[in-house]
Amino acid sequence: MAESRLIQSRYRLLDLIGRGGMGEVWSAVDESLGRRVAVKCLKPIGQDHDASFSAVLQERFRREARVAAALQHRGVTVVHDFGEYEGVLYLVMELLQGHNLSQLLDENEQRPLPVDEVVDVAVQVADALAYTHERGIVHRDLKPANIMRLTDGTVKICDFGIARLGENIGLTSRLTSTGIAMGTPHYMSPEQIGGGQVDHRSDLYSLGCVLYELATGVPPFDHEDAWAVLVGHRDTVPQPLSVHRSDIPDHVERTVLDLLAKTPDGRPSDATELRRRMTHDRRALPPPATAAGRPGERAPAALPTWGRRMTGGHQATATALRPVVPDHTAGLTGEWTTGAAPRGAALTPPASRAERPTPSPEALAVLASRHSAGLSLARLGRWEEAGEVHRAVAAEREHALGPDHPDTLASRYEVGLTLSRTGRADDALREFRRVAGGRERALGPEHPETLAARQETAYVLGQLGRHFEAHDAYAAVLAARERTMGPDHPDTLACRHSLAFNLSRLGRLEDSFTMACEVAAARTRVLGADHPDTLVTRYEVAYALGQLGRWPEALSTYQEVADARARALGPDHPDTLAARHEVGIGLGRLGHGTQAVELYRSLVADRTRLHGPNDPETLRARHGLGVNLGRLGRWEEALGEAREVSALRQRVLGPDHPDTLISRREVAVGLGWLGRWPDALTVYREVAAARERVLGIDHPEALASRNDEAHCLEQLGRHSDAVELYRRVAALRERRSTRGR
Repeated sequence: MAESRLIQSRYRLLDLIGRGGMGEVWSAVDESLGRRVAVKCLKPIGQDHDASFSAVLQERFRREARVAAALQHRGVTVVHDFGEYEGVLYLVMELLQGHNLSQLLDENEQRPLPVDEVVDVAVQVADALAYTHERGIVHRDLKPANIMRLTDGTVKICDFGIARLGENIGLTSRLTSTGIAMGTPHYMSPEQIGGGQVDHRSDLYSLGCVLYELATGVPPFDHEDAWAVLVGHRDTVPQPLSVHRSDIPDHVERTVLDLLAKTPDGRPSDATELRRRMTHDRRALPPPATAAGRPGERAPAALPTWGRRMTGGHQATATALRPVVPDHTAGLTGEWTTGAAPRGAALTPPASRAERPTPSPEALAVLASRHSAGLSLARLGRWEEAGEVHRAVAAEREHALGPDHPDTLASRYEVGLTLSRTGRADDALREFRRVAGGRERALGPEHPETLAARQETAYVLGQLGRHFEAHDAYAAVLAARERTMGPDHPDTLACRHSLAFNLSRLGRLEDSFTMACEVAAARTRVLGADHPDTLVTRYEVAYALGQLGRWPEALSTYQEVADARARALGPDHPDTLAARHEVGIGLGRLGHGTQAVELYRSLVADRTRLHGPNDPETLRARHGLGVNLGRLGRWEEALGEAREVSALRQRVLGPDHPDTLISRREVAVGLGWLGRWPDALTVYREVAAARERVLGIDHPEALASRNDEAHCLEQLGRHSDAVELYRRVAALRERRSTRGR
């Protein structure tokens, strides 16, 4: 940069030394103390970021600051200061002189380290982990890029950006169709992948992966496909280190392989135990090899002292090494690909694309950062804001890269998701069809990303009530996924789950139930019984049982799902609360009104505590409470609850929202049971008129409301008016049935 910048009249930024998803890292001078430091900024200095996405990153940045500042150990990067200046969050750290292990392996062309260096790294990292674990902090993302080796030989752990305090790590990290929530695939523990409980032994597994790579030149499971890597971690025993090189001592090999045990109990109990095992027979280690493995030959002086013998040992025998992608392009495709070409092969662009100016890496990095921020907004449920970010990024990517570039289409895909999640299904359908067509041209018809867009198209068709079209779309995607990925791939199972859901909307309840049971069994086998995706399908099984009238089985299944979600996700997780709500419905259906009322009172209290009294889900729980009060004959209480919920829903959701109208109908039901039929008739007519206005005169819900009105007329002795209304409803039903044939 042309001139340095002063932060808080103290920290003068000098040179940009790194850029990543969280912002930039600068070398700087602390002018108050006269020392060199590193300053990490949340967003690039001197560049304007959208307020709608930069705010999302602040909590993670603050968390890293709080976690790191609490640690004082020679094996952990020291944090000196933290604050905010002119809207930029900054973190002041010690300035490290050296390289991270990933850089050193790359510079050494992925050759393994000498055994004594592997042991030295293991011992120093174990010391640092013993310190952090003792304080209840789990790093969760140990990998070569997050471990620095300084020029004096000191090893330090960096980047606690996704660290979790021990008491708060009960939430799972999930594998989804779009990627990994936390951690890096080549170094993730099986429990992270499977959504299990994560503790300090997950860090030991990740360290085992790092040590395996340092000792052999390749990670324990080295595949280009992320799914294959994750399956390896979960199901495959790694090759012994001695397969790659013959000079590995037995105790080192045994210790590293024990670190890679599939279950936490099979690993060393803690980092102190790891240190003891790695140093137990250190005197028996072979003498260090020279650069070329020949006595007396000196290594080039370009490497730090500790790494001057890195070319010792035997060349790793992996068939393919991972490509090195600079941090600033993380998430970008980098080059055009086609389904017909080998993975990573470039496709020669047509003339129009060739003439497009090549955007700078810096510009692409900014777009990648904004795209990631949009994803973060979506994960927080802030779909409108996420949509604004993704639309802006999509437009800029289209201008810079072209309409069919994978990155442009990735942004368009996210635009479609935000439209779908905000009720704009027609717009979402157009967007997903556009993305599917572009991906088919750029990537091929059966590329996973093409299939993902086609699957979202099917989902939106279901949102629009076009279930027959949705069924055909799901079936085609499922056939392609089974053919290209196999029947047990998580994305294949996700598609089968959606197909089962759609079958129930077509009225094919037995087929839906059968398929949901099959998917639940497969997900249990592949992902585990308590994995969130398994529980989603078991939830669908319970729904199908209820639709089939098998309420005792449905209630039992809902209760099992609620209990499992409480264990895996926590009692306050939205999915746990949703399952508890369905348990309440089941209790009410089976006549257990007292238990249902108790459950709903508890659920209302929890929803109010977590989301507030006016949240739609809180009001939904209150509606369930009122319904079950009525089932117990406590109609005055039920009517009071229905009136309050109806008024709140009208204010929060609007007067014609379906949930508002359901609550207003419940008011009419209460009035009728209390014998106040004239008042009930007025409310029934208002609900019927609103449904006809919003849904159409022959919509099933509008017809049901007119039936309610006719029943009310009967109670008032107006039999001829009731008969006339019943005839009108029957005629409308017949007309609708004829139109549907």
